[in-house]
Amino acid sequence: MVELNEYECEMLDAVLEAFGIPDSLTRQQLMELFDQDEATAFALVQLLTREGLIAETGKHGDYDLPEKLVLKPKGDKFLKAGGFVRRYWQEQERPVEVNGTLSKLQQQNMKLQNEKLTHQAQLINLQNQIGRLKTLQYVWWGLIIFAIIIGYLMGHSAGAKAGHH
Repeated sequence: MVELNEYECEMLDAVLEAFGIPDSLTRQQLMELFDQDEATAFALVQLLTREGLIAETGKHGDYDLPEKLVLKPKGDKFLKAGGFVRRYWQEQERPVEVNGTLSKLQQQNMKLQNEKLTHQAQLINLQNQIGRLKTLQYVWWGLIIFAIIIGYLMGHSAGAKAGHH
């Protein structure tokens, strides 16, 4: 079955309910029901036909929609059992395919947990590496400052010696 949203299910049930007592709908009645939106009407009629709930009678003429649609007993029974809306809500409440999908979800969950652990380990390694690089940077700054001070003192002492002679 095609994945339908709740609104589409309500529309399909409305079409089935519109058949009424003679168990048939004319093309004109169908167009009124869909506010002259033939594309939507056609799509829903195709779905109801594929489901085996209605049958088309009469000539198609220039239109995609037949002159008349007839509600089959299966369609009447389906509607009385709650129709598409009931089926939609049953699908929503049904647990995800217990074995197949649950197993896949558990495998995916394990895979994601493993990836998370890997990423956490990589993060810790990178943070340690950043810490080492910062320490190295401080050592270099210390050496540069020390070299500047030594250079200054040597220059100052050389200048002082040159000044005494």
